Amino acid sequence: MKTTTYFFLCFIFIFLACNPAEKQNEGEASYTVSATSETTPGRLIHAEDVQTLTIGSKAPDFTLPGVDDKEYSLEDFNDAEVLAILFTCNHCPTAQAYEDRIIQLAKDYQSKGVAIVAVSPNDPLAVRLDELGYTDMNDTFAEMKARAQEKNFPFPYLYDGATQSMSADYGPIATPHAFVFDKDRTLQYIGRIDENEKPGTGNAEDLRAALDALLAGEAVPTPTTKTFGCSVKWSGKRKDAEETRKRWEEEAASVEMIDTEGIQQLIKNDSENLRLINVWATWCGPCITEFPDFVDISRMYGGREFELITISADTPDKQDKVLDFLNKKNAAASTNYLFSKVDKYALIEAIDPDWQGALPYTLLIKPGGEKVYAQQGTIDPLKMKQQIVAQLGRYY
Repeated sequence: MKTTTYFFLCFIFIFLACNPAEKQNEGEASYTVSATSETTPGRLIHAEDVQTLTIGSKAPDFTLPGVDDKEYSLEDFNDAEVLAILFTCNHCPTAQAYEDRIIQLAKDYQSKGVAIVAVSPNDPLAVRLDELGYTDMNDTFAEMKARAQEKNFPFPYLYDGATQSMSADYGPIATPHAFVFDKDRTLQYIGRIDENEKPGTGNAEDLRAALDALLAGEAVPTPTTKTFGCSVKWSGKRKDAEETRKRWEEEAASVEMIDTEGIQQLIKNDSENLRLINVWATWCGPCITEFPDFVDISRMYGGREFELITISADTPDKQDKVLDFLNKKNAAASTNYLFSKVDKYALIEAIDPDWQGALPYTLLIKPGGEKVYAQQGTIDPLKMKQQIVAQLGRYY
C-alpha cells in the first residue's frame, strides 16, 4: 500500500511540474503553424462570398504575423493619425510594379503620422505555377520574408494566407488595393494607388491625395476608385490549382534524339524565346534531385517567351529509361532530347567549350545566342528564377 501511494504521489508531482510547460509549448506550436504553414483553413473562402468595406466603415480588428516574426493587431497602430492598409503580394506583376512607389510613400509619410501596413491576402496553395510567370517567388510566408529582406521594406508586411480571415473582413478585390482610415479608424478612401501601372509613370497620386487630405483635416476629394491588379487568390481556388496539377501529371512527356549539329543549333538560339538548357543523366544523383525544380520553372514561365530544353547524357540505348524518368517527373512541358552518340566529349564541345564536363550543366541563352548564365553543378532555384525574370521582366 505504501509503495502504491508513493508512486501515485510521484505521478501527481511530475504531472503538475510538466503540465504548464507543455501547455506553453502547445500555444507556441499553434502560433508557428498559423504563421508559417500553408494548412487547410477552417473554411474555404470564395470571391463571391466576400464583401468589400464601404466608405464610413470601421476598421475590423485583426491578429496577423509579420515578416519580422512579430504579431500585429489594429491597436499596434493607435498612435498613427492615418492608417493605410495596402493589400499586395509577391507574385502579381501589378503589385511588383508598385513596390518601389509604396516604399517611397512609406518613407515620405513616416514622420507625418501615417502608418503604412502591407498585407498579403493570398492563399499560396491557391496559386497555380503558371500564375507565377512574372515573379521569382510565390506568396508563402517564407517567401514574403525573402522579398521584404530583398527590397528592405520600411513597413510591416503581414501574412493572411493561412486563414484569410482579415482579408475576408476587409474585402480587397485585387492586389494592390488600398484602404485608408482616419484617426477614428473610419474608412475614408478605398481604391488604387495611382492610375499608372508602369514604374516611372506614377507617384501614388491617388493615395497621396487621400493621405494629405486626412492629415489636413479635410474630406478625401475622391474617396472611391476602381483598382486594377491580380485577383485575390482565395482558398476556394485551391481546387482549381489541384486540378491543374493533376492535369499536368496526366500529360505524356516525349524525348527525341539529337546530334552535335542539332545541339549547336539550339545553342545559337534563333528563336524568340529565352532558352534554358539543362544537361543531365538518369545515373546522376544531383541531376535527379534538382530535376523537379526545372519542371516547376517550365510551368511557371512557359506562358511567356521562354522554353526549357533538357538534354540527357545517357547512352543512346537508354531512350526508354530516359522517357520513363521524364514521365515520372511530369516533364511534358519541356522539349527533351537524348544525345545520339556515345562520345561525351563531343557533347561537351557542342554544348559549351567552357564546360569542364561535370553534370549537371545548365545554360540560359538569350535569343540570338548570348549566354547570360552557366552553371556546372546544381542550380540555386531562386537565383535561377531571378535570372529568368531579369531577362523576361516583372511587369506587363
